[in-house]
Amino acid sequence: MACKFGSEHDLIKAAVNIFMKEFKGQVPEVAACAPGRVNLIGDHTDYNDGFVFPMALPLLTVIVGKKNDADKCVVVTEAKDADKPVKVEFSVPTTGSLAPGTPKWANYVKGIVQYFKGTVVGFNAVIVTSVPIGGGLSSSASLEVSLYTFLEALTGETDTLRKDKALLCQKAEHEFAKMPCGIMDQFISVMGQAGTALLIDCRSMQETAIPITDPEIAVIITNSNVKRSLASSAYAERRAQCQAAAKALGKSSLRDANENEIDGLREKDPLLYKRAKHVVTENKRTEQAAEALKAGDLQKFGELMVASHESLKTDYEVSCKELDELVAAALEVDGVLGSRMTGGGFGGCTVTLAPKKTAENVIANMKKKYEGEPVFYIMEPAEGTRVLTIPK
Repeated sequence: MACKFGSEHDLIKAAVNIFMKEFKGQVPEVAACAPGRVNLIGDHTDYNDGFVFPMALPLLTVIVGKKNDADKCVVVTEAKDADKPVKVEFSVPTTGSLAPGTPKWANYVKGIVQYFKGTVVGFNAVIVTSVPIGGGLSSSASLEVSLYTFLEALTGETDTLRKDKALLCQKAEHEFAKMPCGIMDQFISVMGQAGTALLIDCRSMQETAIPITDPEIAVIITNSNVKRSLASSAYAERRAQCQAAAKALGKSSLRDANENEIDGLREKDPLLYKRAKHVVTENKRTEQAAEALKAGDLQKFGELMVASHESLKTDYEVSCKELDELVAAALEVDGVLGSRMTGGGFGGCTVTLAPKKTAENVIANMKKKYEGEPVFYIMEPAEGTRVLTIPK
């Protein structure tokens, strides 16, 4: 069966209770949230100036807190699987700069505090989340964006444009978490719209909202529960390979290359050819998928998902045995339109498009055929980051 997850109200209530316990009866005054995301198609294209097609999820990171009378930021996380300690304290960066360190989860917090476009004051805060850490659903961007929105509400400094907010959150991840991610995760967490997926041009930072309107279709997300231990190093390696391929072709990025041009790499450098082939064909698939969804051609959309997975597996080599098993099991079920790995790879999640009436059959078959312990979600597109009201 599909997993139930905490609602926005449940998360706020939990965060408030933890805050009052951690900070000795104090009551939080400010709350904000930001969603995780699933990318329907278009992986490892964002850092190549390409196209992605994600939707924001009702899985949320919620932060509650209030100003304190010190120049200290005191933050507690209740996130499952966060490294220890779960409570950190550091100075407001009024004179010097913050530096990354341990625990790792706090680096995302420090990065946002460092790059916030306003005057940060001392605060106490609690973080709760329903976005699984390491599951490929962008728990890191959800944390970054929710904290940025929290600081806006805390300070009243809300002049940052939404796209600039996404870029600042990306910068925090680059500089403090040392993860050279593209812009997709932060962008959709900021800009998500309920009921739609966003086709994002990662070069121009322009988005096109395309409704997901068919009430009979389910988006099934399966967390393999394989932690993405290789993701950080392999991600940086793939990014460097793409830059090398673009340079070999005389291009500023692989966004500007076509299939005929990359063919010249096939014998000269077979590995770079494979990487470039994925990026060029994935960009094409992503644009075609957006058009198919707009036209209501879900059969075509599903076919493109399957082709995307094969490319990520064979040419980009970021899938793994477990993700391949889950995709194959989903595709065995009659009526399933498409299935693919989603996110950075080496573990994490798959996304499957299927009629709602077959969703439980899909889940049952994946459970039966998969050796691990997957968790399933049936999701609808949700809205992006926002300030929340703390219930009285």
